[in-house]
This record gives sequence, C-alpha cells and structure tokens, in this order.
Amino acid sequence: MSNGQGSPQGEAAIPPFRQVLGHPGPLWMLFMAEFWERFAFYGIRWALVLYIVAQFHGGAASGQADANLTYGSYLALVYAAAILGGYVADKYLGHQRSILIGAVFMAAGLFLIAVPDPTVFKFGLATIVCGNGMFKPIISTLVGRLYATGDERRDSGFTIFYMGINSGAFLAPLLTGWLANTVFGSEGMPAYKFVFIASGVGMLISLVWFYLGRSQLQGIGAPAPEATGKHRVFVVMLGTLATIPLVYALLAVGGKPLQYVLSALFVILVFLLMTEAIREGKVARDRVIAMMIIFLFNILFWMFFEQAGSSFTFLADQIVNRDLGGFTFPTAWFQSVNSIAIIALAPVLAWVWVKMALRNVNPSIPRKFGLGLLFNGLAFLLLMFALSSLVSAEGKIPFWTLVAVYFIQSVGELCLSPIGLSMVTKLAPSRLGGLAMGGWFVSIGIGNNLSGIFASAVSGEAGMTTASALGGYTFGFWTLFGAGALLFLTAPLVNRLMHGVK
Repeated sequence: MSNGQGSPQGEAAIPPFRQVLGHPGPLWMLFMAEFWERFAFYGIRWALVLYIVAQFHGGAASGQADANLTYGSYLALVYAAAILGGYVADKYLGHQRSILIGAVFMAAGLFLIAVPDPTVFKFGLATIVCGNGMFKPIISTLVGRLYATGDERRDSGFTIFYMGINSGAFLAPLLTGWLANTVFGSEGMPAYKFVFIASGVGMLISLVWFYLGRSQLQGIGAPAPEATGKHRVFVVMLGTLATIPLVYALLAVGGKPLQYVLSALFVILVFLLMTEAIREGKVARDRVIAMMIIFLFNILFWMFFEQAGSSFTFLADQIVNRDLGGFTFPTAWFQSVNSIAIIALAPVLAWVWVKMALRNVNPSIPRKFGLGLLFNGLAFLLLMFALSSLVSAEGKIPFWTLVAVYFIQSVGELCLSPIGLSMVTKLAPSRLGGLAMGGWFVSIGIGNNLSGIFASAVSGEAGMTTASALGGYTFGFWTLFGAGALLFLTAPLVNRLMHGVK
C-alpha cells in the first residue's frame, strides 16, 4: 500500500499520502491536470482534417488524402516526441518541471494553429508536438510512482486516470463543435479558429492546475539535488525551440519518409532499454523483451483505432446518415461517443480486474492486449456489414452503426491502453521509467503514422466512397483479428518473460 508501506528494493520510497476514495490523494490532482490537457488535445481532433480540406484545398474531396497524411504524421510525432521528452525528464530536468515546460509549448502551439496560413499552421502543430513530448509521458509516469510495484490498486488507479483523459475528451468536441458551428459559425461554414483558441485556453488551465497542485506529490518527480539549477530549464526551452523547425520538416514530408524516422527511433529505444536491462540482469532483460513484443502489437491496434480522427471523420461527414428526425447530428459530436463509453465502462472494468485478481483469475497482460485487438477487429466487422448490406438508396449507412463502432472500439481500448500504461511502469528498468514510457508512446506514434497512410488509401485520390471504405475496413478486420488471435496463443510465452509481473 502507498500509505507508508515500504517499497521493494531498488524502488524509491512511497510517501505517506493521504488516501482519497481508496487511492493516493495526488492521483486526483493528476486526474484534473490530464483532464484539461486532453480537453485541449481532443478539442481540435475532430476539426483538423476538415479544416485542412476546407482552408487549404478549397473544400475539394481530393484534399482528403493530404489531410489524412498530415493528421497521421502530426499524431505520430506527438507520441514519438515522448521518447526524447522522457529521456530529458529522467536524466536532466526532472518530471515536474518537464510537465510545466511542455504545457507552455502546447498552449503556444494551439494558439498558433488558429492563424489561417499553411506554414504557420504546421509550425503550430510542430510546437504542440514538442510540448506534448515533455508533458504526456511524464504525467503518466508520475501516476505509476504513486504506487508500490506490488500494489494491486495500480491497474485500477491507471483506469481512474484514464477516465480523466476521457472526461476531457468527451467535453471538448461538444464545446468546440458548438463554438464553431453555432456561436461563431454555422454547420455549413464552421469557425475553426475558435476551436483552436478554446483548446489553447484549456491547456493554460492544465498548466496552472499542475503548477498549483504539484506540492501534493511530496517530492515525487522533483529534480535531483544536482539538477535543481534554473539554467537547466533555460537550456531545455532553447533546445525545444530549436527542435520545432525539425518537427516542421518531418510534418512537411510525412507518410513513408516519416515512417523510416519513427522506425529508427524505435530501434534506438530498444538499444537503450536493452543496454540498461542487461546491466540489471536476466530478469530485467526478459521483461524488456516482453515489453517490446507488446509494443509491436500496440502499433497494430492504434493503426486502426486512430481512424477516428481521419477516415471515420470523412465517413461520418459523407456516408453516415446523420439526420435524426429533423436534427442533424454534428460530425464533431461523434468524437465524444468514445469518451462516453470509456467513462461508463472504465469503473466497471476497473472493478472487474480487481475482483478477478482477488480470485486469481485476472487475465494476463498479453491476453488483455489480445482482447483489445479482437474488440477493435469486431468494430471493423460491423463496418464491413454496414457498408455491404445496409447502404441506403442515397448511399448512406445508418447512424447507429458508427455509434456502435465507437462503443465496441472503446471496450478494446479499455482492455489495452490503461493496462499498457501500468505495464510499462512494472516492466521498465528502474532507472529509465520515463524513457520506457516514451517508448510506449513511440509505438503509438508509429501506429498513428500508419493510420494516416491507411486512411489516405481509404480516401484515395478522389475522396472517400462506399466501395473504398469497404475495401479498407475489410483489410482492417482481418489484420486485427489475426493479430489478436496470435497474441492470445503466444500469451504463455510472453508471461514467462515477465517473471511474475501481472
């Protein structure tokens, strides 16, 4: 338990935190900081591809492929930047200061993309990328450090934290969609600028919240005594500014060239983690190998899950029947369906994992990941059915099908994503927790870049059609189903490599 109980050998002592609702008090502070950061992040998610087509391609459907590639590249770099951000936080800056600097850059980038210029827009995206690399992996690492390694509440704590992510993600599309389509614009001509400004304000709230609440951590994430100098903050900020043009260049090329860069980053990650693990011994080495195997399956999950912000957006806008008895369901609001499902189902799954653990029948980490892949595959199976058997004379599929797709994917996400965050804190070498968490986000980044390439193929040169969507989503189903089945079958081997970690 974290309330004063000693930690395992080699692990930092857990402070005697005040317990709130059965968990360390700082969990709830981190919950709200992440809520506002995710509000900012998801506030722009629904609008990006639609904005790129409308603003930079004159609304032509032929711009969908470019929009999908840009979106996938942006997301990939957002998560890939975590590898550098995690390393800097671990080795040079400290976790708390990394979060604060990251929040500053993310807020600045969100305000920049409100400028309707393609160059400034991509520089804004690059600034968000650099800020997120300093913020996102580190706040997740702090959650893990609130619990001792053997604390059975850890998975439950990460699931609660994941509810904070999805609470912000639920509210953001509703509010920013309302601002763009009703307050400052219309359904036919959304005012996307106010989507980006509102998200920037949300990021500033996250910055202030964490700044005021960080004392609750009682030194967790504070810089080491030899790293407290303010000059380090100055150096990191200059380095981040110097990195923004490089990220801009990667956004500009995108697609397959970016995939080569991300693959090289993944190889570097494997080398650094394996080098440290070999120093620590056979058990640490095997655990890192297990973690890398899971990372590979994680790539496939996010390659297809992240269609939500790209090809699913065009599907909702053009092929889904959004007429609900005279009310046209806004495209932006589909982005909140996933969050509603997560908020509703997360407490249920958190309770299920705890109860199954008490009965010693809790599924292993690989099997939970396998379930995640299979549920994601079932969502694509439903789309296959809808696009082949439920298309109306107007070329539309029923509204309920896309809503159901988001709900089914959400079950898969809950089986995989919060469990993955917890897994990294358990399997990573003790001195490279931030870097390992960065590796988790790099794997998501690779999947997101592949998602952009895949979505671009689904849209084709002339824009999405029923036939192109059916062909692409059929491929998605068979890939996910095969990967999930393979991981389920090989789970005992991966479990042996984990040496007792559950």
